[in-house]
Amino acid sequence: MFHIVLFEPEIPPNTGNIIRLCANCGAQLHLIEPLGFELSDRQVKRAGLDYHQLANVQQHASLAACWQVIQPKRVYGCSTKGRKSYTEVEYQSGDVFLFGPETRGLPQGVLDTLGQEHVIRIPMLAGSRSLNLSNAVAIIVYEAWRQLGFEMPG
Repeated sequence: MFHIVLFEPEIPPNTGNIIRLCANCGAQLHLIEPLGFELSDRQVKRAGLDYHQLANVQQHASLAACWQVIQPKRVYGCSTKGRKSYTEVEYQSGDVFLFGPETRGLPQGVLDTLGQEHVIRIPMLAGSRSLNLSNAVAIIVYEAWRQLGFEMPG
């Protein structure tokens, strides 16, 4: 299906919500260290409810280590710096969605490695800074899944 990669996530409830999202849509979640919390954190568990056992979650020491495991064909960095709307992409099974830390987003160096055509954004009103991370992940993953006809992971 899809891979969701959280680069150095900082806020436990966001990751818990994303774990729950992944359990419900079949996406695999990859967490890039350092994390701003422990996965055993009460807030992560509360937000994820009883979905932790139903989600495929892996931790990686670095983004490079994650890429070695996933071996991605297509990676889309999700950033307010993107020029292309997330709705302008024709998604494929196996696509990777990379999200940055809540307080600072993806580092420019990471965005540069992807190329402008692979940095997508969610449109917002002028003057808006960003959406909540778990909301942004849900918007993009559900659009990608919709494009695939809500195909069930195999």
